[in-house]
Amino acid sequence: MKPDPEILKSLVTTRMPFGKHKGMLLCDLPDYYLEWFARKGFPPGKIGMQLSTVFEAKQNGLQEIFNSLKRM
Repeated sequence: MKPDPEILKSLVTTRMPFGKHKGMLLCDLPDYYLEWFARKGFPPGKIGMQLSTVFEAKQNGLQEIFNSLKRM
């Protein structure tokens, strides 16, 4: 399955809407915070999908994708 470019773009433009890191771009959230969500469960809905996507990308060494998208 090919990644949806709109979803990827949203990860570098959407800010965390709640919690300790409220206001931070999703792609810039610290690894430990994403790991916490992975253990406890990602929230339902779009934000949960976005957070789990960022987590998976970072876990697989794909941070450069976010850096490239930010430069566009």
